[in-house]
Order: sequence, then structure tokens, then C-alpha cells
Amino acid sequence: MRHGCKVNHLSRTHAHRVAMLSNMATSLILHKRIETTQAKAKALRVYVEPLITRSKEDSTHNRRMVFSYLHSKEAVNELFREVSQKVAQRNGGYTRILKTGIRQGDNAEMCIMELVDYNENMLKEASAKKTRSTRRSRGKKSETAAEAPVAEAPAVETAAEEAPKAE
Repeated sequence: MRHGCKVNHLSRTHAHRVAMLSNMATSLILHKRIETTQAKAKALRVYVEPLITRSKEDSTHNRRMVFSYLHSKEAVNELFREVSQKVAQRNGGYTRILKTGIRQGDNAEMCIMELVDYNENMLKEASAKKTRSTRRSRGKKSETAAEAPVAEAPAVETAAEEAPKAE
């Protein structure tokens, strides 16, 4: 029985699973976005988010600890130089999983896993939402709507009055 075992083994041996998660984490850090199955993405999130948290403090010890997980100098340098600066203000939730549907061959649920601060489309939407003005009450909207037609109506009448005078 597997009472209390929280690890998703992904039908792999321990060594295979660790190597796969290390490779996927390296790809995610270098490319900022990967396409994978939902089960692997959920397992990868648990694997990579503590590494990103470690990267916020650039010390020799943290670099060596992250390198023991990733086994890639390029990924470690990218993580500590680029990614850590982008996520410095975040307290967690560095990754996002977007469901994309099912895979044709084996009906596996597929998704895209990405680093949150690197999706330009989502960042544009977030900035557009932040620039929105404050909400107004209904009374003020109806007053401004009532004033606008009144201001236009006399202008039309004045133009109509001026036309017969000119003739």
C-alpha cells in the first residue's frame, strides 16, 4: 500500500525519473516554455520551483545545490542571472500550466508549462488591466450620459437657425 507516498512515480524507476525531471527543468529554464503531459508538468513544478526560489540569493552554496539538480552550467547561469531577476518580487508560483487538449496517439492530457514572468501576451493583458480607471457608481454615469445629448442638441438647432437667416 502507498499510504502517505506523495510522489508521482510516472511509471519510471527513481533514476529515470530524476534524470527526466532534470532534463525537463533544464529545458524549461533555457527555453522558458515546454510542451509536455499534465502529469509530468505537475511533477516538474514541484521539482523546479524550489530551485527558482534558491536562485533568488546568488551564493556559491546555492549555485552548487542547484547544479546538483540540473547538471547544466548554462541552465544554472541562466537561472541565476536572468530568471532570478524577473522573479525577485514573487513569493512563489513561478510556473504556469496551460492545458492544450489531448494527444492523438495515446489520449494523454497535454499542456504547456511556462515561466510566469516570460509570457509577453499575459504580461500585456495584466498591464492593460492595471491601467483601467476606477469604477464609478451608476448615478454618475447616468448624469454624464444625460448631459451629453443636451449639449449636442442646441448645437444642431443653432446650425438649423443659422441656415434660414443666411437665405
